[in-house]
Amino acid sequence: MSEHYPHIRYHAAHGARMIREGLRICFYMQRSDEQVAQAVTGALDVYLRAVGAQRLGWYLDLEGDWCPLDERAWETQRAHVLGSRVSNVTLVDDPSGVPDYQFEYYSKPLDASSPIYDSRMVSSVGFWLPTEFLETEGAPCVRKLALELAALLPFNSGHAGLCFNALLGYRETAEELSRLCLRYPGMDIVELESLSNRIGLRVKGPAWLTFLGQPVLGELGGVPRLRSLLRSSSTEVQPLDGERAVVSLGQGPEAGDTQKSHILPAYRELAHVLAPWLYHSHGGAYFPEAIHALWERRFLD
Repeated sequence: MSEHYPHIRYHAAHGARMIREGLRICFYMQRSDEQVAQAVTGALDVYLRAVGAQRLGWYLDLEGDWCPLDERAWETQRAHVLGSRVSNVTLVDDPSGVPDYQFEYYSKPLDASSPIYDSRMVSSVGFWLPTEFLETEGAPCVRKLALELAALLPFNSGHAGLCFNALLGYRETAEELSRLCLRYPGMDIVELESLSNRIGLRVKGPAWLTFLGQPVLGELGGVPRLRSLLRSSSTEVQPLDGERAVVSLGQGPEAGDTQKSHILPAYRELAHVLAPWLYHSHGGAYFPEAIHALWERRFLD
């Protein structure tokens, strides 16, 4: 175990790895299809340059089967991102269990005339990293990658930090997460596809890096006002192009540990500042409702 996060490897009875500690960089965009698609393809290239061009070797097809990601499949997946108003793209390094590296993209229609339009829908994109990447490359490299991705994407909000990277939707996964989540408050649980359907212009957070765009940053009073509200010495508010900003909570991500009274005060402070805009999920199948309610408010109560 690192001093900043636990080492977690949870396997199902049949042997597949279901949960591991990792990092997730995610962005949410309520923008036009064309604007988002072009930005996402550029962001994917940035991610691949950071982790290795051959790192992702499998894609999820329309039938839900894993297929090898050869050169022709790469062309098809890129065309799918660019050419479809509603698309789901998932690329991984290893489909046998929860992956170390993953790219996921969910595109949603923003035309109110669409029969499936919902004002809570956003297009979302997520980039997975293992903690081994953090240990090898260092937190400054991960932060640099997150900022490079943010510069390309027309985000309304986003976050980067430690996460329970997991195969969600299974009883044994949910039961194990319910045992771990309250102990390590700085580790997020992210179901990006669900968030893409529901988060709207709210904020998922806080995280090591919390990205704020419009309208939330404007409603907060902009960067100067946000800085005045955050007093922790480890917190930094950095303005970004396009009336956006990133809030950094320390030099690197931390899981915290409530059993050792490590409750992440800077995270709690940011949560209280963002409270009116925070997104709260409703849990999922098999996850005990009482524990989920406590987890959702872990930085507020």
